[in-house]
Amino acid sequence: MVSALGMTAVLGGCGSTGSSDVTLRLVAADYGDSAANSSKKYWATLAEEYESTHSNVKVEVSVYSWNDVDRKVKEMVDAGHAPDLAQIGAYADYAAAGKLYPVSDLLSIRTQADFLSQLSDAGQWKHTQYGIPFAASTRVLFYNKTLFAKAGITPPTTWDELAADAAALKEKGVKYPYALPLGPEEAQAETMQWLLSGGSGYTDDVGTYTIDSAQNAETFTWLKDDLVGKDLTGPVAPGKLNRADAFAAFSDGQVGMLNGHPTLIQQAAKKGVKFGMVPMPGRTGTARASMGVTDWMMAFRQNGHADQIGDFLDFVYTEKNVLAFSRTYGLLPVTGSASNTMSASGAAADKALHPFLDQLPTSEQYPVGKTSWASVSAAVKKNIGQAVAPGGSPSGILTRLQATAMAADSSNAG
Repeated sequence: MVSALGMTAVLGGCGSTGSSDVTLRLVAADYGDSAANSSKKYWATLAEEYESTHSNVKVEVSVYSWNDVDRKVKEMVDAGHAPDLAQIGAYADYAAAGKLYPVSDLLSIRTQADFLSQLSDAGQWKHTQYGIPFAASTRVLFYNKTLFAKAGITPPTTWDELAADAAALKEKGVKYPYALPLGPEEAQAETMQWLLSGGSGYTDDVGTYTIDSAQNAETFTWLKDDLVGKDLTGPVAPGKLNRADAFAAFSDGQVGMLNGHPTLIQQAAKKGVKFGMVPMPGRTGTARASMGVTDWMMAFRQNGHADQIGDFLDFVYTEKNVLAFSRTYGLLPVTGSASNTMSASGAAADKALHPFLDQLPTSEQYPVGKTSWASVSAAVKKNIGQAVAPGGSPSGILTRLQATAMAADSSNAG
């Protein structure tokens, strides 16, 4: 979710050392953007607190940037030295290879029951949950209140209104009336949000890829003709505009509207941008669903330690600890207890996340339970920008991506 600076830290636990019966090794992603708010501080506090009441367990945590963490875990597993726990972006490949404990072998019934059900469902591979949700976010439409006031417009609730607002913003000289980042950094996210708002998605209800559905073709044809073709998406071609650059442009006051996740709140506020947030419009009303993104915790079988892993994770997922992490990094809690507390909170930082929390119960996740998703996502990042380019064929690109998805699915079927 949040790419961090390339920091690496290894945290030794501060509890009993020489007499430890078990050492749990956890590899985690860094959600901070500086040394001051690195995730290593969160994990150091958590490990120390846990060890203080579990003298026979030591917790060693290695924290890596998002640029490196998935690769580091893969290298460890490939070398035969899997960590006990990994908190990373995807779990399905390891589940399919038989390397993970099922969640039911680890967590107490109370902890399992506290997870938001759609996140637990997204953690399943072949109807068994292996991925444990760790952090979540959703997307909403951010708009620049100052630019909207100058153009005399209100936030859109339908695609036609969005296009009309973008046209009004363009007339006022706004550089990016609607920023459409379909560049290689995170095009799969912007794509999914538009597919959902068009009434479809990457897959159907039973998990079969439907990238080339008629609804999806209509969605990208509308984007190509009614936004990009009318020069309402700014000076950079959508296929070359990355999400980070779009966020930076919004924070510089150059963007009228864009899809954003919670980290944009702090980024824009730091630059003094006055912004509002509304649900992503659908074709004729509210979108069918918002896009949700979840990062995952998983436990490897290699070293055993199921009892100790489960007990530590029950501690990690207490309401207090889930809230502490969510509040530190502006992300959504993955448990019902912490979500309810945040929803009821009047604190300014919690209230800022309420629009995202409201979207979470009906949000849809990437098809992360499919081992083919990684290669499909890579293909979307590489090719989807061509669908809205001058002379591009939305249906042609979607048909090609569907063929890629089906081939990846069949090669991973075993």
